[in-house]
Amino acid sequence: MTDLTGKVAVVTGGSKGIGRAIARSLCDVGADVALCSRREPEATEAAAELSSGGGGRVLGIAADVRQLEDVKQLIATAVAEFGGLDILIANAGVGGGFGPVDEIEPETWHQVIDTNLTGVYHCCHAAVPELKRRGGGWVITIASLAGRYAFAGGTAYNASKFGLLGFTEALMLDLRDHGIRVSCVMPGSVDTHFNGRERSGESWKLAPDDVARAVMQLLAHENRALPSRVELRPSRPQRS
Repeated sequence: MTDLTGKVAVVTGGSKGIGRAIARSLCDVGADVALCSRREPEATEAAAELSSGGGGRVLGIAADVRQLEDVKQLIATAVAEFGGLDILIANAGVGGGFGPVDEIEPETWHQVIDTNLTGVYHCCHAAVPELKRRGGGWVITIASLAGRYAFAGGTAYNASKFGLLGFTEALMLDLRDHGIRVSCVMPGSVDTHFNGRERSGESWKLAPDDVARAVMQLLAHENRALPSRVELRPSRPQRS
């Protein structure tokens, strides 16, 4: 297991699901973690629970990734509290907007695109200067297999995830000469509270910890190695 003592990570959407599992994994190996949620009580509760388990320090911050000023404050607070930034996990995302394009309301379209794509831009725009100041680091975006495979009724969600994959690949080319490695994790069906839904308990789906494990494996690679994309599928998906 990689020791990340002294490293500082920001995890967006870190109060539940995949983000919380990633934040816990980082904390367990010594990293100091700033996690965010749009709702301050959720961010505070998650930070308190993770801090109680030992390991690195954890800070919960209210921030909406759709708002650039919120994200700037998130990064600034993490840097001020922990002394820098080494790892950005751009995880915050929403579902919804599923259905025929003529039935998707404009506000729903913008919520999906602004969270899943523009929100990642906001995070990178604010975080990259701090990573450069550290002389390197990691940016890991949490996308989806929906970023490669379209499905009926997925115009909003597919657009956000196809865009995120292209954004991440271009970002990798921009930052590799600065010692900043960029990778995208693309899970299939994960049993989370995604889009406000309760977890299903369906055993065939991936668990949040499966995605967190993929992130930690990326961080364990030697500096010379850059796995730029990880596709993660349920090993035995449910058949319709």
